[in-house]
Amino acid sequence: MLKILLVIGSGSFLGGIARFLLSRGIQNSVISSFPFGTFWVNIIGCFLIGLIYGLSDKGNLSNNELRMFLAVGFCGGFTTFSTFSSENMALLRDGSFLYFSLYAGLSVFLGLLATFGGHALTKII
Repeated sequence: MLKILLVIGSGSFLGGIARFLLSRGIQNSVISSFPFGTFWVNIIGCFLIGLIYGLSDKGNLSNNELRMFLAVGFCGGFTTFSTFSSENMALLRDGSFLYFSLYAGLSVFLGLLATFGGHALTKII
């Protein structure tokens, strides 16, 4: 168990650094208040996790530690949006349209509400 945690932690460490550098690099290259850096990191992360799971499904990525390093660690550190997207794809693949709608809709709505609430709380304290 410790070994897999170190594998995931290493991937997360590298993913977080990659997110920071790529997001900052993109954002600094455009003149806009739109968060292009985060937007593209999220889209790239979704693409990467799709590749990783696609390769796993085809048997081209059968090493469990490498898969955990890349999917849970790197992509998780790079962006949790990729995991969110992957879970929604699984719900759609399984035909769970109600759960997909609830998970996607509530995650976005409640996530924004929680962010607003946390921010508002800091103004009260």
